[in-house]
Amino acid sequence: NYLERIYPYIAKEIFEDMCETGESPSAIVDKKGLKQMSDTGELESIIKKVLKDNPKSVADFKAGKEKSFGFLVGQTMKATKGQGNPKLVNEVLRKILNE
Repeated sequence: NYLERIYPYIAKEIFEDMCETGESPSAIVDKKGLKQMSDTGELESIIKKVLKDNPKSVADFKAGKEKSFGFLVGQTMKATKGQGNPKLVNEVLRKILNE
């Protein structure tokens, strides 16, 4: 089910498009590129770049400032244009930071 693989706030946009165009949800999701990114390798690559670009936040996290983790998640979501699977982003980010 395509609607399970997108963010809830995008579902409203898809529903509105369905009403206007008569297209199926899957066609709209594909056309607009709204699927969540769940490729671990792709996310790791993006996360490593985010960490490289934000060394102070990485240092803060390693010093015990958990708040910086949220910032890094936000930067990762921004880098994925909001398409990163949030649960997977959190898991992969934490894994890389704890290496």
